[in-house]
Amino acid sequence: MPKDMGAKELTIMAFDYGTRRIGVAVGNTLTQAGQPLKTITEASSDASFKVIEELLKEWLPNQLVVGLPCHPDGTEHEMSARARRFGNQLHGRFGLPVAWVDERYTSAVLESDPEMRDNLDAKSAALILEQYFLEKNWIG
Repeated sequence: MPKDMGAKELTIMAFDYGTRRIGVAVGNTLTQAGQPLKTITEASSDASFKVIEELLKEWLPNQLVVGLPCHPDGTEHEMSARARRFGNQLHGRFGLPVAWVDERYTSAVLESDPEMRDNLDAKSAALILEQYFLEKNWIG
């Protein structure tokens, strides 16, 4: 019997939070790869949370991850507080555990590659998710 047969595969959904757009990606602890899902561009936070609720019902994640923007030296700034608030709202509304991942360089990496700019926010969320897997040393 393979040694990983007892390991439970967890589905994890990641968010790249922005005031105008929210990138969403999904992945699991088996593949440890982030799959860009969509960029939410709703006009209100209530409408955005409605879209998120539909995604949660579809994918049934066990864990949520939110990218935490920081200055290059690692200190937090105004968007850090907004991303934390967004993560806390996710936890409060949906009761799922939320983890934060330093996302200092995800958009910069993607913006440097012209082919990656399409659906940039969802792709950033996928990178955030992959960073989470690296930091947690998930074993598939």
